[in-house]
Amino acid sequence: MELNILESETHQNSRRRKKSTVWEHFTVKTDGPGCARAYCKRCQKSFAYLKDSKQSGTSHLKRHIALGICQKNKKIPCSKTDADPPKKRVRAKPYIAAISFDQERCNSKMAKMIILHDYPLHIVEHQGFIDFVRALQPQFNPLSLNAIQGDCVAMYLREKQNLLNLIDGIPGRVNLTLDLWTSNQTSAYVFLRGHFIDGDWNLHHPILNVFTVPFPDSDGSLNQAIVKCLSNWHLKGRLFTLALDKFFSTETLMGNLRSLLSVNNPVILNGQFLSQNCYARVLSRLALDALSAMRETINKVRESVKYVKSSKSNEANFLKLRQQLQVPSTMDLVIDDQNKWDTIYHMLVAACKLKEVFVCFDAFDPDFRMTLTMDDWKHVETLCRYLNYLYDAANILTVQPYPTANVFFLEVSKLQVVLTCAALSQDPFCRCLIMPLQKNFDQYWRESCIILAAAVAMDPRYKMKFVESTFAKIFGENAEYWTRFVEEGLNELFLEYNIIQVLPFTATNDNEGNETMIKTESFEEGAFDASLFTGDDGLSDIEFYISDLTCNQQYKSELDEYLEEPLETRVQEFDVLSWWRINGLKYPTLSRLASDILCVPVSTLSSDAVFDTEIRKMDNYRSSLDSLTLEALICTKDWFQYKSLPISVPNALVKVEC
Repeated sequence: MELNILESETHQNSRRRKKSTVWEHFTVKTDGPGCARAYCKRCQKSFAYLKDSKQSGTSHLKRHIALGICQKNKKIPCSKTDADPPKKRVRAKPYIAAISFDQERCNSKMAKMIILHDYPLHIVEHQGFIDFVRALQPQFNPLSLNAIQGDCVAMYLREKQNLLNLIDGIPGRVNLTLDLWTSNQTSAYVFLRGHFIDGDWNLHHPILNVFTVPFPDSDGSLNQAIVKCLSNWHLKGRLFTLALDKFFSTETLMGNLRSLLSVNNPVILNGQFLSQNCYARVLSRLALDALSAMRETINKVRESVKYVKSSKSNEANFLKLRQQLQVPSTMDLVIDDQNKWDTIYHMLVAACKLKEVFVCFDAFDPDFRMTLTMDDWKHVETLCRYLNYLYDAANILTVQPYPTANVFFLEVSKLQVVLTCAALSQDPFCRCLIMPLQKNFDQYWRESCIILAAAVAMDPRYKMKFVESTFAKIFGENAEYWTRFVEEGLNELFLEYNIIQVLPFTATNDNEGNETMIKTESFEEGAFDASLFTGDDGLSDIEFYISDLTCNQQYKSELDEYLEEPLETRVQEFDVLSWWRINGLKYPTLSRLASDILCVPVSTLSSDAVFDTEIRKMDNYRSSLDSLTLEALICTKDWFQYKSLPISVPNALVKVEC
């Protein structure tokens, strides 16, 4: 009976034993009632295995084989003396549990790899790539181009629904920027990016759409694409500002967009927040204008640097002369990339630091003939001094992509003052160089200072006091007019945000999905019957509300209270969004206005394009992709890169019209 039980237990454990390679070297034999031992097939040594229904495991059996304890595994030397060194024990190989292969998971990881690193889709059909993956996992089934394309689009749709859910839940509004890329074809590519702050006061700036339009746009395709985007992303009536660059803006387009903003978004102040000035491109144009004015001198500097960097012997001679002249600069010469104006600036700065060496280098090296005069170097130094202001102003956009708008008023106003003073300089060269720049920047300043002033007013360290002092410095006797314009704009915006809170919201169900979105459609023409809000005295509830605020002299709004509070201490690590998160309960209406103003973007460019001297061009490979695949690759990479999305929604919830 006991033997039967043992055989039964041995039979039950047979499947387990088959999984271990140790049983290639051992066999189990019964050794009395309820007991079994494992015998080594080589040396016949026995080991405990089963006693009283308790199994001993296989670790000690593995050690017997793997560590070379088994005498049959050892080579017996022909002769052994005491002088023979002891043999080292063989280390056991780590035991790795078998991992089941998951083709679906591999496909998903491959799609994400292609998206993140801009690999071409057809990489999955390259024989070298297939051989590499199969060397890692022989069970892997290669994917076709169509299969990986479908996986990338499916990943995009899942993340798009994820982002849509996030946008539907934000308490405030969304700002949009348009960036244009050209191509070798007759079409251009428009990148439409959203900027908003969520309920936890986190700033988001995802690309929402990438679409093609004829270039130049002659049939209103861009306007139609924007309208479609607003609808797809549930932004109708929820738009705060829209910014694009004047490079591709026309009077017709601007008129259409201004009408669109005004009709669907009453808080836009009749389209005032439609901007056609990209801050990064404004700075790039100023830098290029300055560089163009000194083209010949800069070319001489460039050729001089190239000569020194052309060979190791030239560099060694240059270094030797620098040491002899005891020039203190430790900067290295760099060759510029003419597609990036900041590299031109860095080249000029480094060369200026070593100008004494360049001036004497022709005597040290007779082959060096590109000599600049000291007057040339003096002009280059003047150029570098003002390029430095432009560089510092633009560099903010690279240190932190899309920073909050409150940081720009200080930088823009400082640059305005610097350029204005330089344009009035007693130095004729400086005056001639900077005057055209100042004229162009002054136009940008006058068009943008209102929204930038409103943003810095929402910074509790500055408020309107900083705006007043800055305007006094720039506008002089007209400062009061500009200050009052900002104050009236803020009050008008705050009043309209108050009105929004007393209006009923309309909840609408989407035809696709169960999402419910709150919209302020009451502002749209014909969206509600005004008689529903009219009282016995003929005044609507809204008119009565405004009248009550205006007539009550004792009333202090949240905006008034906020502006009258003492300024916060200026500290370097101050986080304006954290401050509003903490004080949101104290200023419930004003905090909503602050969140919309602080996320207003001043630049339409991504951080890696801030210093570009040309409009970016879509390469031929991406231009060959269909519109959905192109949008999927670009948008999903952006969403993964900035990690601005919450946890992904299940696949079953993906119901997005692309």
